[in-house]
Amino acid sequence: MGRRREEKVDEEELARLMSTDGGASKIRVKMPNTKVNEMFAIAENILGGRRVTVLCADGETRMARIPGKMRRRQWVREGDLIIVWPWDFQDAKADVKHRYTKTQSIYLSRKGALPKDVDIFGMNAMTDDFDDEDGLFSSDSDIPSTKSEPPAGEVEVEEEDDDDEDLDALFS
Repeated sequence: MGRRREEKVDEEELARLMSTDGGASKIRVKMPNTKVNEMFAIAENILGGRRVTVLCADGETRMARIPGKMRRRQWVREGDLIIVWPWDFQDAKADVKHRYTKTQSIYLSRKGALPKDVDIFGMNAMTDDFDDEDGLFSSDSDIPSTKSEPPAGEVEVEEEDDDDEDLDALFS
């Protein structure tokens, strides 16, 4: 059995979605209907037998069922953004309603429409997560001097290391 291809981002489609022809804030892909309790989710594990474990936007992990009309038309893979509809009588189970392409997922992330629980595409973060607490990557002028300077009358004398002489003795 062959491996599935990695889904590529369609740059032209992403540019078309991001274009501001009419309204700058209008989202141009299908959104979950919150009136009937639909929500975003990320497919975590494909269990087989039309079953998938999903991490929903409310933080719950549910077992979702892929309906027959979606089964051969839209393949759900691990890491896909989908819309699920939790069951009323069993909260631990849900139905898959829609699967987004990778391009659509990145578009929703850039628009800020995804909750933090399911935003694994990393485009929603406005701030850089780079922490330079130890100061390794900052310039010398940014770091306050921690070395104590000697008083004006005293001169600091550095001692020579005898390590170089020891190394030379080993190789001679």
